[in-house]
Amino acid sequence: MRHQKRVKKLNKVKSHRDAMLKNLAASIIQYEEVKTTEAKAKAVSSLVDRIISVGKKGDLNARRRLYAMLPTKLSADKVLDILKDRYKERMSGFTSIVHIGQRKGDNARIVKIKLVD
Repeated sequence: MRHQKRVKKLNKVKSHRDAMLKNLAASIIQYEEVKTTEAKAKAVSSLVDRIISVGKKGDLNARRRLYAMLPTKLSADKVLDILKDRYKERMSGFTSIVHIGQRKGDNARIVKIKLVD
């Protein structure tokens, strides 16, 4: 049983899972909405919330933490320039998940995860 195990493993080793979630978070920040499976969307939602919360501070330490958390400098700069001002009144819950349907090949649940306006 997996009592009190908080990590969603997604059937991947840790290095692959971390890289995949970082890239997915960068895509969500860059394009503001992404289609993916439900399990991946639920796993990356907390990471995106953490990234935006760090970016809202806006100081040099936050910039350095964002460069470490995201694979591209472009997405970190977008958090610091655009998203920081958009979400300054909002405390958390920066993403929403909308169900689209089932994928034809393996019948996986496909969702659209997007940034809240």
